[in-house]
Amino acid sequence: MLALVAVLIGGAIGTGLRLGLDDLFVVPNGTFPASTLVINVVGSLALGFLVARVWPTAPAWTRAGLGPGVLGGFTTFSAVMVSMVTLAASGRVFLALVYIMVTLVLGLAAAVLGIFVGRRRGTIPGIEGDE
Repeated sequence: MLALVAVLIGGAIGTGLRLGLDDLFVVPNGTFPASTLVINVVGSLALGFLVARVWPTAPAWTRAGLGPGVLGGFTTFSAVMVSMVTLAASGRVFLALVYIMVTLVLGLAAAVLGIFVGRRRGTIPGIEGDE
């Protein structure tokens, strides 16, 4: 039950953060959806870091609240798909394909980087690790 509450609260926080960033970086319809791309890449980086650094010792409710909760609400596959379909429907099929490829490549690279950084012990200020 605690994990469910953590996901609900985390989801509200992550969704609010995403909406706030979307409002800061308004992208006109039919143009490259940079804000969604940045949000998903940052979320991938954060999740990779958390998986490597926090997951091994965190309780299940913390993992649930941060992963599916905060970062699940922050990043969103549906926003990627809506952006891609909007581009394609406006006649920008090539840009839609570029967008989905860039999203996949940068998201994967960010997740790998997050895991790499998270596994480095004792190198991040404010986070204790094995030295």
